[in-house]
Amino acid sequence: MRKSIIGIAALCALALGAAWPALSGAAEAPHIVPPPALDEKNTAASETAVLAGGCFWGVQGVFQHVKGVTRAVSGYAGGDKEHAIYDAVSSGATGHAESVQVTFDPRQISFGEVLRIYFSVAHDPTELNRQGPDHGTQYRSTIFAQNAEQAKVAKAYIAQLDTAKVFDAPVVTTIETGKEFFPAEGYHQDFLETHQDYPYIVYNDLPKIANLKTMFPAEYRDKPVLVMANASNATN
Repeated sequence: MRKSIIGIAALCALALGAAWPALSGAAEAPHIVPPPALDEKNTAASETAVLAGGCFWGVQGVFQHVKGVTRAVSGYAGGDKEHAIYDAVSSGATGHAESVQVTFDPRQISFGEVLRIYFSVAHDPTELNRQGPDHGTQYRSTIFAQNAEQAKVAKAYIAQLDTAKVFDAPVVTTIETGKEFFPAEGYHQDFLETHQDYPYIVYNDLPKIANLKTMFPAEYRDKPVLVMANASNATN
């Protein structure tokens, strides 16, 4: 049974019964990270990355505002198709992580540059099985590499960031291969853009968009690329 929007937000924040003001200041702090020393060379018209970094609303929202991204879909990866539904994934027992499938033009933005934004403003890669107010393996930091080259670039970048001590703690982002992505329910798509006055979004996710605009002005675009057919109602 489809939950109300309030119920969805409460579950996504793992804040059932808690006051919304408690989420204030929960957004992950942005980090300035260097570009990857190793990046792939891809002249294809399109490439896909699947990234997990906490509640998918914010991660999707960030990449919808990145130039070169043609589509960003919220969903689940790491588990099987049967249990790729919100109620099951929210239990933390299915092996899935809330993820975002990012389709991009590698002639405009490389996979390494996508990862730089992911590590900088989309989430905090030093938090193990949590992001901000959300806790559980379904909120883990994971790169679901789509091929061997992506896995190679991601592994090298994580080692580079750790060696440079960019963060105050080690990067805990894992790399998982051979895992299928399953789109989330329609009510999760474009959630940041269509619910910009919602407390969870205000406290946790809108700061990520502001950080993207400030830290990556050349990559930022004001008008997001949206998923749903009724996206014209979104706030741009």
